[in-house]
Amino acid sequence: MAHTVFIDGEAGTTGLQIRQRLEGRRDLEVVSIDPAKRKDPQARAELLNGADAVVLCLPDDAAREAVSLISSNTVKVVDASTAHRTAPGWTYGFAEMDKAQRAAIAESTRVSNPGCYPTGFIGLVRPLTAAGLLPKDWPVTVNAISGYSGGGKGLIAEFEGEDPATDAFRAYGLNLQHKHLGEMQLFSGLAHAPVFAPAVGRYAQGMIVEVPLQLWALPGKPQPEDLRAALAAAYEGEAFVEVASAEECASLQKARAGAAGYVAALDPEALNDTNRMRLFVFGNEERGQARLVALLDNLGKGASGAAVQNLNIMLGLPEDAGL
Repeated sequence: MAHTVFIDGEAGTTGLQIRQRLEGRRDLEVVSIDPAKRKDPQARAELLNGADAVVLCLPDDAAREAVSLISSNTVKVVDASTAHRTAPGWTYGFAEMDKAQRAAIAESTRVSNPGCYPTGFIGLVRPLTAAGLLPKDWPVTVNAISGYSGGGKGLIAEFEGEDPATDAFRAYGLNLQHKHLGEMQLFSGLAHAPVFAPAVGRYAQGMIVEVPLQLWALPGKPQPEDLRAALAAAYEGEAFVEVASAEECASLQKARAGAAGYVAALDPEALNDTNRMRLFVFGNEERGQARLVALLDNLGKGASGAAVQNLNIMLGLPEDAGL
Protein backbone atom coordinates (compact mmCIF):
# COMPACT_ATOMS: atom_id res chain seq x y z
CA MET A 1 0.00 0.00 0.00
CA ALA A 2 1.37 3.41 -0.98
CA HIS A 3 2.32 5.94 1.69
CA THR A 4 0.38 9.21 1.49
CA VAL A 5 2.35 12.46 1.35
CA PHE A 6 0.99 16.00 1.73
CA ILE A 7 3.20 18.84 0.46
CA ASP A 8 2.09 21.95 2.32
CA GLY A 9 3.20 24.77 0.02
CA GLU A 10 3.41 22.71 -3.16
CA ALA A 11 2.99 25.81 -5.35
CA GLY A 12 6.37 27.26 -4.32
CA THR A 13 9.73 26.63 -5.99
CA THR A 14 10.80 23.83 -3.66
CA GLY A 15 7.30 22.34 -3.42
CA LEU A 16 6.97 22.10 -7.18
CA GLN A 17 10.32 20.35 -7.51
CA ILE A 18 9.49 17.88 -4.73
CA ARG A 19 6.19 17.04 -6.39
CA GLN A 20 7.95 16.49 -9.71
CA ARG A 21 10.38 14.09 -8.03
CA LEU A 22 7.49 12.14 -6.48
CA GLU A 23 5.31 11.93 -9.59
CA GLY A 24 5.00 8.48 -11.08
CA ARG A 25 6.14 6.65 -7.95
CA ARG A 26 3.96 3.68 -7.00
CA ASP A 27 5.15 3.60 -3.39
CA LEU A 28 3.87 7.13 -2.67
CA GLU A 29 0.58 8.93 -3.22
CA VAL A 30 0.68 12.73 -3.14
CA VAL A 31 -2.48 14.24 -1.65
CA SER A 32 -3.37 17.89 -2.24
CA ILE A 33 -5.61 20.43 -0.61
CA ASP A 34 -8.48 22.09 -2.47
CA PRO A 35 -6.96 25.43 -3.65
CA ALA A 36 -10.00 27.22 -2.24
CA LYS A 37 -9.21 25.83 1.22
CA ARG A 38 -5.45 26.46 1.32
CA LYS A 39 -5.89 29.03 4.09
CA ASP A 40 -8.57 27.07 5.95
CA PRO A 41 -6.91 25.83 9.20
CA GLN A 42 -9.37 22.95 9.61
CA ALA A 43 -8.89 21.68 6.07
CA ARG A 44 -5.11 21.92 6.41
CA ALA A 45 -5.18 20.23 9.80
CA GLU A 46 -7.10 17.29 8.37
CA LEU A 47 -4.43 16.71 5.71
CA LEU A 48 -1.52 17.44 8.06
CA ASN A 49 -2.78 14.79 10.48
CA GLY A 50 -4.23 12.35 7.96
CA ALA A 51 -1.18 11.80 5.74
CA ASP A 52 1.60 9.35 6.50
CA ALA A 53 4.16 12.08 5.84
CA VAL A 54 4.14 15.85 5.38
CA VAL A 55 6.67 18.07 3.65
CA LEU A 56 6.50 21.74 4.65
CA CYS A 57 7.56 24.15 1.89
CA LEU A 58 6.51 27.32 3.66
CA PRO A 59 7.95 30.54 5.12
CA ASP A 60 9.25 30.08 8.66
CA ASP A 61 6.22 31.42 10.54
CA ALA A 62 3.81 29.43 8.37
CA ALA A 63 5.88 26.29 8.96
CA ARG A 64 5.66 26.79 12.73
CA GLU A 65 1.92 27.28 12.39
CA ALA A 66 1.59 24.08 10.36
CA VAL A 67 3.49 22.11 13.02
CA SER A 68 1.18 23.53 15.69
CA LEU A 69 -1.77 22.05 13.77
CA ILE A 70 -0.32 18.53 13.90
CA SER A 71 -1.67 16.51 16.81
CA SER A 72 -0.85 13.06 15.41
CA ASN A 73 2.06 11.22 17.00
CA THR A 74 2.70 9.13 13.92
CA VAL A 75 2.77 11.56 10.98
CA LYS A 76 6.32 12.15 9.76
CA VAL A 77 7.31 15.74 8.99
CA VAL A 78 10.08 17.10 6.78
CA ASP A 79 10.36 20.88 7.16
CA ALA A 80 12.16 22.61 4.28
CA SER A 81 12.06 26.02 6.00
CA THR A 82 14.61 27.51 8.39
CA ALA A 83 12.19 27.36 11.30
CA HIS A 84 13.32 24.14 13.01
CA ARG A 85 16.89 23.55 11.88
CA THR A 86 18.37 24.15 15.31
CA ALA A 87 15.20 23.49 17.34
CA PRO A 88 15.16 20.90 20.14
CA GLY A 89 13.36 17.70 19.20
CA TRP A 90 14.12 18.04 15.49
CA THR A 91 16.63 15.88 13.61
CA TYR A 92 18.91 17.58 11.10
CA GLY A 93 18.26 16.09 7.66
CA PHE A 94 21.79 15.79 6.29
CA ALA A 95 22.05 11.99 6.12
CA GLU A 96 25.74 11.99 5.17
CA MET A 97 26.74 14.37 7.97
CA ASP A 98 28.11 11.56 10.12
CA LYS A 99 27.75 7.80 10.39
CA ALA A 100 24.86 7.98 12.88
CA GLN A 101 22.74 10.63 11.13
CA ARG A 102 20.95 8.37 8.69
CA ALA A 103 19.68 6.16 11.52
CA ALA A 104 18.61 9.23 13.50
CA ILE A 105 16.55 10.43 10.53
CA ALA A 106 14.97 6.99 10.10
CA GLU A 107 13.84 6.96 13.74
CA SER A 108 12.56 10.55 13.79
CA THR A 109 9.11 11.97 13.09
CA ARG A 110 10.45 15.54 12.86
CA VAL A 111 13.25 16.25 10.38
CA SER A 112 14.50 19.69 9.33
CA ASN A 113 15.85 19.94 5.80
CA PRO A 114 19.28 21.65 5.71
CA GLY A 115 19.80 24.95 3.94
CA CYS A 116 21.60 24.92 0.60
CA TYR A 117 24.66 26.92 1.71
CA PRO A 118 24.96 24.99 5.01
CA THR A 119 24.91 21.68 3.12
CA GLY A 120 28.07 22.68 1.25
CA PHE A 121 29.71 24.33 4.25
CA ILE A 122 28.98 21.55 6.75
CA GLY A 123 29.92 18.97 4.14
CA LEU A 124 33.37 20.55 3.87
CA VAL A 125 34.05 21.55 7.48
CA ARG A 126 32.50 18.96 9.80
CA PRO A 127 34.84 16.10 8.82
CA LEU A 128 37.81 18.38 9.50
CA THR A 129 36.68 19.45 12.96
CA ALA A 130 35.77 15.83 13.76
CA ALA A 131 39.25 14.68 12.72
CA GLY A 132 40.97 17.42 14.72
CA LEU A 133 42.50 18.99 11.60
CA LEU A 134 40.51 22.20 12.09
CA PRO A 135 40.21 23.50 15.68
CA LYS A 136 36.62 24.12 16.75
CA ASP A 137 37.45 27.69 17.78
CA TRP A 138 39.15 28.51 14.45
CA PRO A 139 37.98 31.70 12.66
CA VAL A 140 36.48 30.38 9.42
CA THR A 141 35.32 32.25 6.33
CA VAL A 142 32.94 30.88 3.69
CA ASN A 143 32.37 32.44 0.28
CA ALA A 144 29.50 31.22 -1.88
CA ILE A 145 27.46 31.98 -4.96
CA SER A 146 24.03 30.61 -5.82
CA GLY A 147 21.59 30.86 -8.67
CA TYR A 148 18.85 33.43 -8.11
CA SER A 149 16.23 30.71 -7.58
CA GLY A 150 17.55 30.45 -4.03
CA GLY A 151 15.85 33.77 -3.31
CA GLY A 152 12.37 32.39 -4.02
CA LYS A 153 9.62 33.82 -6.17
CA GLY A 154 10.52 37.45 -5.50
CA LEU A 155 14.10 37.18 -6.74
CA ILE A 156 13.09 34.90 -9.60
CA ALA A 157 10.61 37.54 -10.77
CA GLU A 158 13.30 40.20 -10.49
CA PHE A 159 15.64 38.30 -12.81
CA GLU A 160 13.03 36.83 -15.15
CA GLY A 161 10.35 39.56 -15.26
CA GLU A 162 9.51 42.02 -17.99
CA ASP A 163 12.34 44.34 -16.92
CA PRO A 164 14.89 41.80 -15.64
CA ALA A 165 17.86 42.66 -13.45
CA THR A 166 21.09 42.89 -15.42
CA ASP A 167 23.74 42.63 -12.68
CA ALA A 168 25.85 39.51 -13.14
CA PHE A 169 26.85 39.22 -9.50
CA ARG A 170 25.08 40.46 -6.40
CA ALA A 171 26.59 40.23 -2.92
CA TYR A 172 24.17 40.17 0.01
CA GLY A 173 24.05 39.31 3.71
CA LEU A 174 26.24 42.35 4.31
CA ASN A 175 24.88 42.75 7.85
CA LEU A 176 26.53 39.42 8.78
CA GLN A 177 23.22 38.14 10.16
CA HIS A 178 22.28 35.51 7.56
CA LYS A 179 19.63 33.10 8.83
CA HIS A 180 21.78 30.07 7.93
CA LEU A 181 24.55 30.95 10.40
CA GLY A 182 23.02 29.04 13.32
CA GLU A 183 22.96 25.69 11.58
CA MET A 184 26.32 26.34 9.92
CA GLN A 185 27.97 26.79 13.29
CA LEU A 186 26.10 24.07 15.19
CA PHE A 187 26.46 21.21 12.73
CA SER A 188 29.97 22.02 11.50
CA GLY A 189 31.26 21.60 15.04
CA LEU A 190 32.58 25.16 15.24
CA ALA A 191 32.50 27.18 18.45
CA HIS A 192 31.83 30.42 16.54
CA ALA A 193 29.80 31.32 13.48
CA PRO A 194 31.85 31.70 10.29
CA VAL A 195 32.13 34.94 8.38
CA PHE A 196 29.66 34.20 5.60
CA ALA A 197 29.90 36.03 2.26
CA PRO A 198 27.00 34.86 0.05
CA ALA A 199 26.11 36.13 -3.43
CA VAL A 200 23.74 35.38 -6.28
CA GLY A 201 24.64 35.25 -9.95
CA ARG A 202 22.60 35.90 -13.06
CA TYR A 203 21.70 32.25 -13.61
CA ALA A 204 18.79 30.24 -12.22
CA GLN A 205 20.17 27.41 -10.13
CA GLY A 206 23.33 25.70 -8.95
CA MET A 207 25.94 26.85 -6.45
CA ILE A 208 29.55 26.85 -5.33
CA VAL A 209 30.50 27.06 -1.65
CA GLU A 210 34.15 27.73 -0.79
CA VAL A 211 36.12 27.70 2.46
CA PRO A 212 39.68 29.12 2.22
CA LEU A 213 42.20 28.02 4.87
CA GLN A 214 45.66 29.18 5.90
CA LEU A 215 47.20 25.79 6.58
CA TRP A 216 50.46 27.25 7.86
CA ALA A 217 48.57 28.78 10.79
CA LEU A 218 46.68 25.61 11.77
CA PRO A 219 47.98 23.44 14.62
CA GLY A 220 49.88 20.57 13.08
CA LYS A 221 50.17 22.43 9.76
CA PRO A 222 48.18 19.84 7.76
CA GLN A 223 48.85 19.37 4.06
CA PRO A 224 46.08 19.74 1.44
CA GLU A 225 46.05 15.98 0.97
CA ASP A 226 45.41 15.49 4.70
CA LEU A 227 42.21 17.51 4.31
CA ARG A 228 41.14 15.69 1.16
CA ALA A 229 41.82 12.30 2.75
CA ALA A 230 39.67 13.23 5.77
CA LEU A 231 36.79 14.19 3.47
CA ALA A 232 37.19 11.01 1.42
CA ALA A 233 37.11 8.87 4.57
CA ALA A 234 34.02 10.67 5.89
CA TYR A 235 32.00 10.10 2.71
CA GLU A 236 33.32 6.71 1.62
CA GLY A 237 30.51 4.65 0.13
CA GLU A 238 28.03 7.53 -0.05
CA ALA A 239 25.91 7.68 -3.20
CA PHE A 240 25.20 11.41 -3.25
CA VAL A 241 28.35 13.02 -1.79
CA GLU A 242 31.55 12.54 -3.77
CA VAL A 243 35.09 13.71 -3.05
CA ALA A 244 37.25 14.48 -6.06
CA SER A 245 40.48 12.52 -6.24
CA ALA A 246 43.87 14.10 -5.63
CA GLU A 247 44.61 13.60 -9.31
CA GLU A 248 41.46 15.41 -10.44
CA CYS A 249 42.09 18.33 -8.10
CA ALA A 250 45.71 18.59 -9.27
CA SER A 251 44.61 18.49 -12.90
CA LEU A 252 42.12 21.29 -12.36
CA GLN A 253 44.73 23.41 -10.59
CA LYS A 254 46.98 23.17 -13.63
CA ALA A 255 44.24 23.81 -16.18
CA ARG A 256 44.16 27.28 -17.65
CA ALA A 257 40.83 29.10 -17.75
CA GLY A 258 38.76 27.85 -20.65
CA ALA A 259 40.69 24.60 -21.05
CA ALA A 260 38.70 21.42 -21.64
CA GLY A 261 37.24 20.09 -18.41
CA TYR A 262 37.83 23.25 -16.38
CA VAL A 263 34.44 24.88 -16.79
CA ALA A 264 32.55 21.56 -16.73
CA ALA A 265 34.09 20.54 -13.40
CA LEU A 266 33.57 23.76 -11.46
CA ASP A 267 30.58 25.20 -13.28
CA PRO A 268 28.00 25.99 -10.55
CA GLU A 269 25.31 24.56 -12.85
CA ALA A 270 27.14 21.26 -13.41
CA LEU A 271 25.04 19.25 -10.92
CA ASN A 272 21.69 20.89 -11.60
CA ASP A 273 18.61 18.67 -11.27
CA THR A 274 20.55 16.09 -9.25
CA ASN A 275 20.84 15.25 -5.55
CA ARG A 276 24.62 15.07 -5.79
CA MET A 277 27.34 17.14 -4.15
CA ARG A 278 31.00 17.10 -5.16
CA LEU A 279 33.79 18.25 -2.86
CA PHE A 280 37.23 19.47 -3.96
CA VAL A 281 40.44 20.38 -2.14
CA PHE A 282 42.83 22.69 -3.95
CA GLY A 283 46.09 23.48 -2.21
CA ASN A 284 49.52 25.03 -2.44
CA GLU A 285 51.95 23.24 -0.16
CA GLU A 286 54.66 25.87 -0.61
CA ARG A 287 52.35 28.66 0.56
CA GLY A 288 50.57 26.50 3.09
CA GLN A 289 47.12 27.41 1.77
CA ALA A 290 44.02 25.53 0.64
CA ARG A 291 40.64 26.22 -0.93
CA LEU A 292 37.87 23.76 -0.09
CA VAL A 293 35.04 23.80 -2.64
CA ALA A 294 31.58 22.24 -2.64
CA LEU A 295 29.53 22.04 -5.84
CA LEU A 296 25.79 21.31 -5.64
CA ASP A 297 22.36 22.30 -6.92
CA ASN A 298 20.71 24.73 -4.49
CA LEU A 299 17.33 23.31 -5.56
CA GLY A 300 18.56 19.68 -5.53
CA LYS A 301 20.84 18.50 -2.74
CA GLY A 302 20.26 21.95 -1.26
CA ALA A 303 16.45 21.65 -1.14
CA SER A 304 14.04 19.31 -2.97
CA GLY A 305 16.47 16.44 -3.51
CA ALA A 306 17.44 16.37 0.15
CA ALA A 307 13.75 16.54 1.17
CA VAL A 308 12.90 13.49 -0.96
CA GLN A 309 15.98 11.67 0.36
CA ASN A 310 14.87 12.36 3.94
CA LEU A 311 11.30 11.34 3.13
CA ASN A 312 12.54 8.03 1.72
CA ILE A 313 14.65 7.33 4.80
CA MET A 314 11.83 8.17 7.22
CA LEU A 315 9.35 5.93 5.39
CA GLY A 316 11.79 3.02 5.06
CA LEU A 317 11.90 3.27 1.26
CA PRO A 318 14.96 2.97 -1.00
CA GLU A 319 16.96 6.11 -0.30
CA ASP A 320 17.58 6.89 -3.94
CA ALA A 321 13.95 6.48 -5.08
CA GLY A 322 12.97 9.46 -7.22
CA LEU A 323 16.54 10.76 -7.16
